[in-house]
Amino acid sequence: MKITDVINADKPSLSFEVFPPKNETAFESVKTATEEIAKLNPSYMSVTYGAGGQGGRYTLSVAENLKNQGVIALEHLTCVGATKDSIKERINEIKSAGIKNVMALRGDIPDHMKNSDINGWDYRYAADLVRELKSLGDFCVGGACYPEIHPESLNQKEDIKYLKEKVDAGCDFLTTQMFFDNNLFYNFLYKIREAGITVPVVAGIMPITAANQLERAIKLSGSFVPQRFKSLVDRFGESPAAMMQAGIAYATDQIIDLFANGINAVHVYSMNKPVVAQKIQSNLSEILDLCTK
Repeated sequence: MKITDVINADKPSLSFEVFPPKNETAFESVKTATEEIAKLNPSYMSVTYGAGGQGGRYTLSVAENLKNQGVIALEHLTCVGATKDSIKERINEIKSAGIKNVMALRGDIPDHMKNSDINGWDYRYAADLVRELKSLGDFCVGGACYPEIHPESLNQKEDIKYLKEKVDAGCDFLTTQMFFDNNLFYNFLYKIREAGITVPVVAGIMPITAANQLERAIKLSGSFVPQRFKSLVDRFGESPAAMMQAGIAYATDQIIDLFANGINAVHVYSMNKPVVAQKIQSNLSEILDLCTK
């Protein structure tokens, strides 16, 4: 089944993101964690390509295993620094594994490429990868978007312009970077609809369950953190158990607000933590059950 069949249904969907191991030694522990999340029967699960492409060679193995568990798998694929031949080979491997859904990403630019001439790259932007995927198979292709602004964009207007180019290249749906203030997402959604971007948008939610996780999350996404959430971290950050409970409660509150306002597709960045996925789904059990009747 394609992701668009899930998120276009007139009912809430709750999906989870996991990441592959960086090496063979960690494979079994990651496999176990992702299978535990799969037991929750989520709407689908996505598997990242690893920071800077690290762990990418295990992405397909994890995604294929999830598919064999009966879960709809969304495989991430990055193209920065890749050649046409290497991407075509990877796409053929994905097709052979029976994976129908691919998240097309440019990926973070490695340090050794930051000063190189972008015109010499085989894939300059994610839109180039989207076109490649659409030309080589019947894939449901997802793309990333930033409710605030992409770190490399001059302003949001420019960011939305490039986002539309990616959608026009064939992107079937979009998934947001994490955000901690739902009003930023609602405002972003209004702006992209005004710009003519009509594909479904999945809201990405990151449960912050440890105080040091917040700093890393901000560095990664540049997300605005409301004072309400900062106060939560200040008060509970030194107690791991309390911080986990508070972080899950905050993420749950965001998701409930999204569902209540007609945003049916929510993707949780669960970070290979079955307990986080389990608790969020449990907090929403009656809501999800009510919405499926």
